[in-house]
Amino acid sequence: MGGSLGRVAMVSLHTSPLDQPGTGDAGGMNVYVLELARRLAERDVEVDIFTRATASRLPAVVEATPGVRVRHIVAGPFEGLTKAELPGQLCVFAREVLRAEAQFDPGHYGVVHSHYWLSGQVGALARDRWGVPLVHSMHTTAKVKNAALAEGDAPEPSARIIGEEQVVAAADMLIANTVDEAKDLINCYDAEAARVEVVSPGVDLDVFRPRSGARARLGIPADADVLLFVGRIQPLKAPDVLLRATAGLLARDPSRRSRLVVAVVGGPSGSGLEHPEALSQLADSLGIADVVRFVKPAPRDELVDWYAAATLACVPSYNESFGLVAVEAQAVGTPVVAAAVGGLTTAVRDGHSGLLVDGHDPLDYARAFERVLDAPALRAALSAGAVAHAQQFSWERTADATLAVYARAARFMAEEAR
Repeated sequence: MGGSLGRVAMVSLHTSPLDQPGTGDAGGMNVYVLELARRLAERDVEVDIFTRATASRLPAVVEATPGVRVRHIVAGPFEGLTKAELPGQLCVFAREVLRAEAQFDPGHYGVVHSHYWLSGQVGALARDRWGVPLVHSMHTTAKVKNAALAEGDAPEPSARIIGEEQVVAAADMLIANTVDEAKDLINCYDAEAARVEVVSPGVDLDVFRPRSGARARLGIPADADVLLFVGRIQPLKAPDVLLRATAGLLARDPSRRSRLVVAVVGGPSGSGLEHPEALSQLADSLGIADVVRFVKPAPRDELVDWYAAATLACVPSYNESFGLVAVEAQAVGTPVVAAAVGGLTTAVRDGHSGLLVDGHDPLDYARAFERVLDAPALRAALSAGAVAHAQQFSWERTADATLAVYARAARFMAEEAR
């Protein structure tokens, strides 16, 4: 299939797959784009990833891995642009993408795969100019986010909603992370059911796997109870729920304090950038600063250590299109306590690989923590179930399913041309 497909032009305008996940706009989508591209290259499908340059020192082209090139497009100032300001750079970015393709022979790219709505706008233009199919992955949508806003978070603007509706109408195929996301695209955005395919993201099961010695490497006592949050610090991800639940946990049993470690691994993002110290201030006000560790976004090997060191990982987000952190933690053998929202209901198998909590009441999370912490047999069962559940989410499976979507998109486009 790879030979007939040709090269894939991936568009990830607002965030580079080379950025460290966990801060700014870098998160699960960055991992998704790079890991998918790598697996496609292993199947003899070369991939060019177009992203906006955010520093003058960046080379025009970087080979991220054999067969995968990241093309840095200059569009607007290198620094200082927020994601909300990027729509003003769409025309310049699209022009430079078309110019980059023009240096090659016709047919250089066989498909465009755009990620997030901003990229979809560019992808739609490239589709029409190059005469190749457009496959789009939303990752998140404004209508779904606005329906489940965290307290203090700003709603997504109507311009994004309109832009998403335009991308849905333009795409030959839409890739949804979960069945729930597919339903949202159909019911909220009037997507044709036949043009929506569910392809779950994956996890690198060769890297994210159980390991020993993590606590010693991180300086954590062997007998500690470790609660872990990994991700961008912003209201959507709800790290405050973990801290408030921790305070509730200690109020219910003060003796836990001597062995409790709460690790928050990540950096501020989105509306969290307005108050980067808010979470540490919350820890102080709750009287739990002595048990909380704030850790900068960690490179992958260190991140695996944090997962392995944790007694449980908490993912209390108000919405997740999938929940990659939950799957990564489970692959390492760490049970997950997560909000029963969006893709997390797929990423976590309730009662088997972790526990799902309805709503965001910190006391409900504290009770879930108690269930895991106080029942060694349950914890061991959840750990084994977590590893088993994560095995169904591999990037190899994601790549094979994505290639099938590319082929289907090409058939749809060919049928329309007749």
